[in-house]
Amino acid sequence: MAKILLAEDDSAMREFIAKTLRNAGHEVESCENGTHAFDEINSNNIYDLLLTDIVMPGMDGIELSQKASDKNPNMKVMFITGFAAVALDQKNALAQDTKLLSKPFHLKELVDEVNKLLAG
Repeated sequence: MAKILLAEDDSAMREFIAKTLRNAGHEVESCENGTHAFDEINSNNIYDLLLTDIVMPGMDGIELSQKASDKNPNMKVMFITGFAAVALDQKNALAQDTKLLSKPFHLKELVDEVNKLLAG
């Protein structure tokens, strides 16, 4: 079981992903944006994985991942986005060991990719 921090501004998607990952045996804390997710990290909570949307109002997923990695360098990062072209333009902003999953995705694919990233 891993401790996962989820940052997703779409409430239905956030709840769907959180429920799926909990059903797969993970502990999930979900936040509606990057700012709240970073506040969660700053309250000295340690997470195994940051699962974040890239395009969010306020602090986007790229900025969140960079700030979160400064705070917790051992935390793995996976991006989910419906804007693959935007993400690909920012690809050089992504660390080598990050995973990008484009929406829409199957929930089984999400769980498989999360488990693969955590095992690596």
